[in-house]
Amino acid sequence: MSTPLLLAFLWVVAATVVAFLPMRLQFVFGFFLALSALALIVWLSVSLSPWIGVAALAGFVSMFRKPLGYFAKRLMGKGVAK
Repeated sequence: MSTPLLLAFLWVVAATVVAFLPMRLQFVFGFFLALSALALIVWLSVSLSPWIGVAALAGFVSMFRKPLGYFAKRLMGKGVAK
């Protein structure tokens, strides 16, 4: 098994563990998971296949859809409803 694929599996396990944490701890660990995911997706795309990178990106967007939507609204200058 290749190194980036093994790290991707470990990343999924880490994300699942973080999902079980209290919300105040999810922010801290989720931020670092999001940053590491971007580097991991690029590494998967370069070393294995661009299609695997697309699948990993789809999974990432699916898992982080709420925070990504929040930041997209903030970047577009729209108010965020509470």
